[in-house]
Amino acid sequence: MKDAERIFVDTNVLLAATDRSRHTHQESIQFLEKGVAGEVRLFTCGQVLREYLVVATRPVDVNGLGIKADQACENVAIYRSILQLLPETTESYLILEELIRKQSIQSKRIHDANLVAVMTSHGLRHLKTWNPKDFEAFSEVEIVT
Repeated sequence: MKDAERIFVDTNVLLAATDRSRHTHQESIQFLEKGVAGEVRLFTCGQVLREYLVVATRPVDVNGLGIKADQACENVAIYRSILQLLPETTESYLILEELIRKQSIQSKRIHDANLVAVMTSHGLRHLKTWNPKDFEAFSEVEIVT
């Protein structure tokens, strides 16, 4: 499989696939269906699934989806059947630390840097996200459009 067909999936793609009101809902569904069909191989990590669960179960009035915990976990089970879960390793942590030091990354941006570190440690360059600006600083990543 070509490198471009191995794609890491960000949290916002899963949230958009769940939330019909998001303007990227249909495109997210179509993208994930490519993974189901074997046209691409999709990856994620535990951080993404935790972030999904946080937002999915948060009340709507505080920018969440308001989904019950059981349903959110069922959604994650479906996503896990489509996405290969990559472990965070000592290597990915060391890459994260290097990114933080090299670019003076702070605060919430460390979450984005961690995704880049996990991707890099597993030889992935391509990322599907609806927030490309969050990853502009990382030459290690190419955004899938």
